[in-house]
Amino acid sequence: MAPQRTPLYDAHVATGATMVDFAGFEMPVRYTSEREEHLAVRNAVGVFDVSHMGEVFVEGAGALEFVRGLVTNDAARIVDGQAMYAGLLNEHGTFIDDVIVYRFSPTRFLVCVNASNQEKDFAWIAAQAKAKAPALAVTNQGALWSQLAVQGPKAVDVVATLCGDGVRDIGGYHFREGAILGEQGIIARTGYTGEDGFELYVKNAHAKQVWDAVVAAGALPCGLACRDTLRLEAGMCLYGNDIDDEHTPLEANLGWIVKLPEPGRERAPFVGMDVLVAQKAAGTTRLLRGLELVDRGIARHGYTVHDEGGAQIGLVTSGTQTPFLNKAIAMAYLKKPHTELGHTVFIDVRGKKLKATIVKLPFYRRPGAAKA
Repeated sequence: MAPQRTPLYDAHVATGATMVDFAGFEMPVRYTSEREEHLAVRNAVGVFDVSHMGEVFVEGAGALEFVRGLVTNDAARIVDGQAMYAGLLNEHGTFIDDVIVYRFSPTRFLVCVNASNQEKDFAWIAAQAKAKAPALAVTNQGALWSQLAVQGPKAVDVVATLCGDGVRDIGGYHFREGAILGEQGIIARTGYTGEDGFELYVKNAHAKQVWDAVVAAGALPCGLACRDTLRLEAGMCLYGNDIDDEHTPLEANLGWIVKLPEPGRERAPFVGMDVLVAQKAAGTTRLLRGLELVDRGIARHGYTVHDEGGAQIGLVTSGTQTPFLNKAIAMAYLKKPHTELGHTVFIDVRGKKLKATIVKLPFYRRPGAAKA
């Protein structure tokens, strides 16, 4: 099957982007260089086409209680116009996907899912609704929406030129419906780079006009390559690398997106919750940690991690030489006895054991950003 194309495909090709097949879409991997695009986001502003992401809407009476039972975070603890990062889990407590849930009202939610999981996620959510809340309307509107991620310390200035200065009042992980160059869309202060920024949801027919306006306002077009190095610097997990159906949120160092029952605070059960309650009580046997390489080299997904005696103690999930921090970094699952910060481990890079130090995630936190 030929890859799909987003409504911005022609704009990418005209700009000279290198296109690759990603999650069934022809997507720009870079326009100029990974380093230039990465540094533009860290120092100024860049724009990404993320229209391949999926948008699943859950609407109707009972939507709030359904969503509470669907994901790990608790939609009852956020207000209308607020978004939350969450895990979509199976009965084993491991990841089907990681998602962002937008609460419009107690009867209307948007679940933004990863492109590679769009059909799988929609089928799962629809099946859960059919079994638990058949009156709800669950629709996959991914083919109707385009999404532009405007990211960087100057992102708010760019978005204000399109949407008005009122966007400056939108808080982090909040959103509103409003005019984007005169057409209604969703303006969300969210992103996947570790920087301040916005994700603009617009209908497909309006996408090219918005893209051109964002670029004209000073945003550098950026591809998937620097999106990956940016998110890794910021310690953000990538589905299929760092999280998958073999790992739980507690193992992935994502306990902060899991709301379990607490004394004095009820929690509607969500799929996989019983597994996480038991795992939290017993303790995890492995944990996702950050690694900084001391020796010269780059760790890649699938490389093994060893202790000083040579025994394997873990596996690298993501790694890169980062343009902004100018160091080789990686994330890896390590056996629990070997997860202490500051300890030395060794990564097998094509037969050579390279020394690395266990460090606290994230590797990079933008100035002024709140701690999770």
